[in-house]
Amino acid sequence: MNVILEFTVIPLGVGVSLSKYVAACERILKEAGLNYELHANGTNVEGEWDTVFAAIKHCHETIHKMGAPRISTQIKVGTRTDRPQTMADKVESVKAKL
Repeated sequence: MNVILEFTVIPLGVGVSLSKYVAACERILKEAGLNYELHANGTNVEGEWDTVFAAIKHCHETIHKMGAPRISTQIKVGTRTDRPQTMADKVESVKAKL
């Protein structure tokens, strides 16, 4: 099943700058061959359910190895069965109505 997902990984106990941890996750998404978009407060990603969730698990494993003792992740998931849809489709649908 295809999924469009937004997630925010928040390493705890590592100080206030989180960019190196975010960059590590972005590399994981790229290596997994997923379509993703970084934004100011998280990342949007689309792909096969198992591939997307495996990448998020890999993010957690990697960030822990980088020294974060604790991680809090917020995830918002959307799926459709009536037709295929991409992140770009959703944005274009709204722009067309503006």
